[in-house]
Amino acid sequence: MTVSRRLFMAASVGTAVAASSASLAAAASRTPEAGRAVPAGPQPPYRIAISATDTPDEVVAKAARVRPTRRQVAWQRLERTAFLHFGVNTFTGLEWGTGDEDPDVFQPADLDTDQWARALRDGGFELAILTVKHHDGFVLYPSRHTKHSVASSSWRGGKGDVLRDFTASLRKYGLKVGVYVSPADENQYLHGVYANGSARSPRTVPTPVPGDDRPAADTFTLDATDYGAYMLNQLHEVLTEYGPVDEVWFDGAQGRIPPEKVERYDWDSWYALIRALAPDAVIAVRGPDVRWVGNEGGLAREDEWSVVPVKDSGNGSVDYALPYDAPDQGSRAALAKARAVAQYVQWWPAECDVSIRPGWFFHEDERPKSVEQLTDIWFRSVGRNAVLLLNIPPDKRGLLPDADVARLREFRQRIDAELPADLAAAPGARVVRHGGVVTVDLGREREADRVRLAEDVPRAGQQIESFVVEARSGDGTWTKVAGAGTVGASRVLVLAAPVRARHWRVRVTGARGRVRFGEVGLYRSEAG
Repeated sequence: MTVSRRLFMAASVGTAVAASSASLAAAASRTPEAGRAVPAGPQPPYRIAISATDTPDEVVAKAARVRPTRRQVAWQRLERTAFLHFGVNTFTGLEWGTGDEDPDVFQPADLDTDQWARALRDGGFELAILTVKHHDGFVLYPSRHTKHSVASSSWRGGKGDVLRDFTASLRKYGLKVGVYVSPADENQYLHGVYANGSARSPRTVPTPVPGDDRPAADTFTLDATDYGAYMLNQLHEVLTEYGPVDEVWFDGAQGRIPPEKVERYDWDSWYALIRALAPDAVIAVRGPDVRWVGNEGGLAREDEWSVVPVKDSGNGSVDYALPYDAPDQGSRAALAKARAVAQYVQWWPAECDVSIRPGWFFHEDERPKSVEQLTDIWFRSVGRNAVLLLNIPPDKRGLLPDADVARLREFRQRIDAELPADLAAAPGARVVRHGGVVTVDLGREREADRVRLAEDVPRAGQQIESFVVEARSGDGTWTKVAGAGTVGASRVLVLAAPVRARHWRVRVTGARGRVRFGEVGLYRSEAG
């Protein structure tokens, strides 16, 4: 017997708050505030309401109380993740497809997703995201809800399934799985589904189709437009038929359509379905868990805050209160400025996306970035409290290009050489923590030219607004050798020149609340 399950959307961002069955209530209780069922007792909030009547100091005090969810902590610890743009654009040479491509153009004769997974693992990645559907609408698995997919290509006799191969290979090599399902869809626009002006109404998911081979099992009822329901059906397929998914990636692109024909995305329903089917998956970068840093160069701000002001821009969408590319998203000044429009201060950490090549899809005439370029990007993303999302596009063969595979290996080797061994963790070293001051005795004079810091964000949030790094000379004088603003989950400083000292300290000079360090590391780079 089919169990009809009705989700009611809260006014807050993407949270399912009630259900007509106990099983759904259990799934929906895994709100954005927790990665698993919420245990008894109060939980630190990942989002706190604010208003224009709050004083600037009150908003800062609320920001100091915000803590990440378990899923956000796990995601930030990955540090760098991989993106794989692959689809009909790989064969047409376009970056944004038209939606009317002949599916038979998709012919990756030598597809080897094991090769992808090995290269990514050897490059130091632990999670990879596949473009299951890009803006052209072509789907890399045999969906029941569109013919614009691999099933309409003669590749593998119409029996190919890139998503199946991808998920199997990633799990085989110990990597986590991410999926990108583009909200924009040129093909569905051409078929009169995308931006057709339909009203939101209750929709059953999964929607039965002729010849549907799925057993009559649990269904969901969610509010959606015609296209919103199409997306819900695709998300249901991806999240129920390919094993656990660890990240669902959305962007906010609209199709190339007349300005009067805008598809208002059903974010609340999409979020709720993901939470029910993949409760441990982070939803990025138009989602409640992860935000886009605001550029496609892979670069975080000099001071990148994980706690930022947000608003609901419609249908439960988590959106920036300040412009997405504002040079300051979370300082005291930014929080004060955002009070007039923001609804919450929220843990919304930054993801820095960039492609290893000039384009997002493979193009024969392009070459990968140099190790020096990638290393600079790493220091200005991972080293600035963000996660690096590096795109490596498979070629027309269905392989990662040899040059890119070699560059990934060289990149990992370079980062390993930049931070080879933590001198503060070496035998004989001693670390003393006292509030906002951490003193390190290396046991003897050692040279260091890299400093890596992290706050204990799961327990204490992000508090540091400024700090200095100091070394003590033989006469007992402390000399500043570096300084910066924010720390958060990861801050890496490169000293102007190696400094030789036995005693070092990190001293917080400005903070929102009680500081708790999670990591204080000193390194001597071995990079040439």
